[in-house]
Amino acid sequence: MSKPAPNFLFIITDQQRFDWLGCNGHPVVKTPHIDALAANGTNFTRCHVASPVCMPNRASLMTGRYPSVHGLRYNGNALTPDAVTFADVLQQGGYQTATIGKSHLQPFSDVKPFSRVDEDSLGPLDEARFSDQTMHRQEEPARFAADEPAAFPDGYYGFQHVDLVTGHGDRPGGHYRQWLRQNYPNWEALIDRDNELPHNYSAPQTFRTPVPEEAYATSYIRDRAIDYIGAQQSNTAPFFAFVSFPDPHHPFNPPGKYWDMYDPDDFEVPLEYDAHHNPTPPMQSVRADQLDGIAPKTPQTVYMANKRHIQESMALTAGMITMVDDAVGAIVQQLKDTGQYDNTVIVFTSDHGDYLGDFSMMLKGALPFDGITHVPFIWSDPADRAPRQTNHLVSTIDLAPTIIARAGLKPYWGIQGHDISALAMGGDAAPVRTRHIVEYHDGLPRFGFAKPACVRALITDDYRLTLYKGEPFGDLYDLNADPQETHNRFDDPAYADIRAGLVQELADEMMAMMDPSPRSHRLA
Repeated sequence: MSKPAPNFLFIITDQQRFDWLGCNGHPVVKTPHIDALAANGTNFTRCHVASPVCMPNRASLMTGRYPSVHGLRYNGNALTPDAVTFADVLQQGGYQTATIGKSHLQPFSDVKPFSRVDEDSLGPLDEARFSDQTMHRQEEPARFAADEPAAFPDGYYGFQHVDLVTGHGDRPGGHYRQWLRQNYPNWEALIDRDNELPHNYSAPQTFRTPVPEEAYATSYIRDRAIDYIGAQQSNTAPFFAFVSFPDPHHPFNPPGKYWDMYDPDDFEVPLEYDAHHNPTPPMQSVRADQLDGIAPKTPQTVYMANKRHIQESMALTAGMITMVDDAVGAIVQQLKDTGQYDNTVIVFTSDHGDYLGDFSMMLKGALPFDGITHVPFIWSDPADRAPRQTNHLVSTIDLAPTIIARAGLKPYWGIQGHDISALAMGGDAAPVRTRHIVEYHDGLPRFGFAKPACVRALITDDYRLTLYKGEPFGDLYDLNADPQETHNRFDDPAYADIRAGLVQELADEMMAMMDPSPRSHRLA
């Protein structure tokens, strides 16, 4: 009996720039398996995130809505379990749904949250009224303390099968940690920083892990995905598998042969700090901290690095990416070996990028440079696997309605993304959008900001305008004349009319973003 709709294999990495794939022009990093997806599908060269931070953008991916609307504004929030996701639609439409790897729709840390207000001034109610007060703490470490794999409610954000890897590097938690404890009696020694293997790198957050390749989280996710796909072979219902790798997110610690697969000397650093014509105050602040020897406040805080440290981080990032690429190859081969490849849509993307040396900055933050907002997006469809490339502007929020449409189902009320299936399928389609908003909300005052940064950026075919709430500075980059964003024209009199027009466009777009839910049934 043939399946009524296509399967979906949705592969997502964490903190991977658009240009760090062979098919997107990287001269060093080897990604033959992901390149093969692009050679058998549509490669979107202008996909930008809704927010360049893990949790807000992942929630936008799942809901097709902006962070200011779905409510998961910055890391540490939780997407309300009452939110509707595209996986909910697929499940109700008869799909078997699975999330394998990093979900991060809820905090996976038990660290006490940063308080933005005086707790004594608040009453007993939380800021959000969850239908079940236990449901927004499903990914915290305590849930995985026992030996028995932690059970999740059926339909966790639309997923029936849940196998989580929480965290990054060689010390993640979740179901992975439970598996590691059961299969490696020396697991505590393997993740003990005192047992680091010898190396000569000195860049921040570089660690040569003794965790074997086969026990590293990337391998665990690969194997669980292969198992899941194999189990679907005899199932007449179509499946959706969300396979999410925590790499190449820092810390920089690829295991085994992937550690020294690349030589730091092979990597160029094209945009050191001095390449920027007029750095903004946050860039100047972080630069001053570096010169003063001030360490970042947290492992997630932007820092400036010297050229050698950037090259070391690049080499290790490349190792992590190639390990993911090898895993992608094995998972796709499982589709072929089980006869499911010819009925499976394969999607590849990332949740956001990394400065990775742009103007000497590392990691991600409030300044929405292309390196952190521009991500890979490949759509390989069994209906037509001809190689194509499209330069039309698309957004993370467009993926949910596109998946729903390709599954032959109808969207839910309040979705803000556009169905881009015509572009994905290679039709002679007109652009679905001429502009896109990137939101950024911070939970901490950092990166040179006295208060948590609140940012809105408007990206068009020609410009990137950014406004920072309450700040006297902003960004305006002419993407045609200055594609590397090295000269900020925000205060340039020659660009005054362009700036005014873009501010109006940004205001129009933000007004259009109002949440239309719940749907009105009466006029008055």
